[in-house]
Amino acid sequence: MPETKPLPTPVELPSFIRFGRAVCGDLLQAERREWWLANGLGGYAAGTVAGTLTRCYHGLLIAPVRSPLGRRLLFAKADATLLDGVRDIALCSNRWSETVVEPRGYVHVESFRLEGRMPVWRFAVGDLVLEQRIWLEPGANTTYVAYRLLSSSAGRAPRLRVRLLVNSRDHHATTQMAAFQPVIEAPAPAERVVRAAEAALRLWAVGGVIEDGVAWFENFDLPLERERGLADRDHHLCLGEAMLTLAPGVWTGIVASLDGAVSLDLNAALHRFQRREMDLLGHARERVPELRRAPDWIRQLVLAADGFVFARPLPELPEGQSVIAGYPWFGDWGRDTMIALPGLTLATGRNDIARRILLTFARFIDRGMLPNMFPTAGEPLAYNTVDAALWYVEAWRAFLDNGGETDSLLEAFPVLQEIVAWHVAGTRYGIGMDPRDGLLRAGEPGLQLTWMDAKVGDWVVTPRTGKPVEINALWYNALRVVADCARRLGRSPAFYEGLAAQAQQGFQRFIRPDGEGLFDVLDGSDGDDARIRPNQLLAVSLPHSPLDSSTQQAVMRVCDRELLTSYGLRSLAPHHVEFTGCYSGGVLERDGSYHQGPVWGWLLGYYALAVYRVHGDVAKAQAWLEPIRDHLLDAGLGTVSEIFDGAPPHFPRGAPSQAWSVACVLEAWWRLERSKGRPDRPSAAG
Repeated sequence: MPETKPLPTPVELPSFIRFGRAVCGDLLQAERREWWLANGLGGYAAGTVAGTLTRCYHGLLIAPVRSPLGRRLLFAKADATLLDGVRDIALCSNRWSETVVEPRGYVHVESFRLEGRMPVWRFAVGDLVLEQRIWLEPGANTTYVAYRLLSSSAGRAPRLRVRLLVNSRDHHATTQMAAFQPVIEAPAPAERVVRAAEAALRLWAVGGVIEDGVAWFENFDLPLERERGLADRDHHLCLGEAMLTLAPGVWTGIVASLDGAVSLDLNAALHRFQRREMDLLGHARERVPELRRAPDWIRQLVLAADGFVFARPLPELPEGQSVIAGYPWFGDWGRDTMIALPGLTLATGRNDIARRILLTFARFIDRGMLPNMFPTAGEPLAYNTVDAALWYVEAWRAFLDNGGETDSLLEAFPVLQEIVAWHVAGTRYGIGMDPRDGLLRAGEPGLQLTWMDAKVGDWVVTPRTGKPVEINALWYNALRVVADCARRLGRSPAFYEGLAAQAQQGFQRFIRPDGEGLFDVLDGSDGDDARIRPNQLLAVSLPHSPLDSSTQQAVMRVCDRELLTSYGLRSLAPHHVEFTGCYSGGVLERDGSYHQGPVWGWLLGYYALAVYRVHGDVAKAQAWLEPIRDHLLDAGLGTVSEIFDGAPPHFPRGAPSQAWSVACVLEAWWRLERSKGRPDRPSAAG
């Protein structure tokens, strides 16, 4: 983090995400609320307020043991029991079936809160009050689980017994016990080393010792995996139990790490984490004046945004960075990264990171295309996307318009020219400009090239072959951006302006004669597609719109009536025969309905920007973002879900923490806040 100057007022961590016994003691409520932490290397930790495991992705340290994103679950759980000298009181909770949860330590949780991003539990058993915190060391594969005694009667000396459960499996899988037969070493009474083929995990008991007792704990029940039609039983190896001494106000706990040099000073580690959280907010406030008057939920999103950025070093760019598309199952995707970049970086004052991400991705542009999905460990690049490169152009525009220097533009301009040239001439998968109308066509049998990219086996659910509406809105926007860049460099923009004029004229073909907005796809295999989808919204909300004001208003009327919800826009109008109101079932059911009704959170930001363009009312536009504050207290706490059910009450689904869902809301709020007091607003066609 860059050093920041002192601010006139102290920076406080948002702490509005807080629950008492009414939620913490209700298993249904406590399990559906999850906390997520990331370490900036692609690793993460996650769990439920109840302390149960409900996904195969829940654990205290999931780390990329194979570069860049070969993530494995290493430290699964730390199950604490309070020993008060008279009785043993379990503070942990484990689910063994749909009906069996034992022990039920969640009943002793007096409160749970997020302090910034750090989960904090307060346990109360009579006069014994205990606090637990979990955090990750930024930039390291190290987890801290810390406890301190807050209250007890005089003369009592309670202790903690903490069962240490470890593993070494792919984070997408469940455990095959025969495949995990580690060597466990004991270099010191308070230290253990778990050596497996993939990694060596080191654990320390700070303020105690570790007592040996190797045993398998089998058949943890994973209801969220069962809901997804996947394996729903998991097993973890107990290497022993940490015996910790408790004293009022003194931190004790467990440290788990893959790294050699690890700080065992819990106070210092805690303060480092808290200081970084405050520095992130302080830096954002200093660089982005609008954030100085930001409400608590926006500041929470600023912290959430940081969790998606991670290091992706390249030989020619050691400081390369990228974006995790979502937790838990996504890696870095070209489309998602570029859509999310302005909100994750520019709206938070981190222009330096924006530049590094843009330069990282520039190394992988090929034939004018950006990879759809970056490889994890050992996988090839996949270029099956028609819009990632166009979003890349828009990301450069956002960066350059937000203080990007001329040197950056000089570096970017040849790349932007290459993208346009290949799209004019034609590139992979039938992607290219139709010289008859200046629009982009795309598609080949068996391929999914737009963001509506679900595919089950050989079944492409929404192929959208032809001329998709959002692709051509992006194409027109990209041409205008490149023309502007040429002008800023003192070069002739004529070539790009000519292409833009032709694309704008051709775009008028999308206007439906019945006044119901825009066609979704032109010139498809079955003609023009009149399904009402949210893709047309981008023709209104992008900086350069190909539509006049009356057509923009028509688009908004259709979106308002058919697609708008509190958390985003439906992917298909409810009256359509293929509409699915509830996103559920196994892989076939879920992938088959992925873009056939579910609400997509990332579209809410673009909707708010479109409201402002059409109505010119900042307050009205920002009001559409407000429901996200309430959502931050549900599902993935302090972050935004990928999708929601298309039917009320719009239950959160998909990934509980999605980069572009967070970023697009944050970017929209920031851009709208900047518009306050300005008489002008984005124009219609232009």
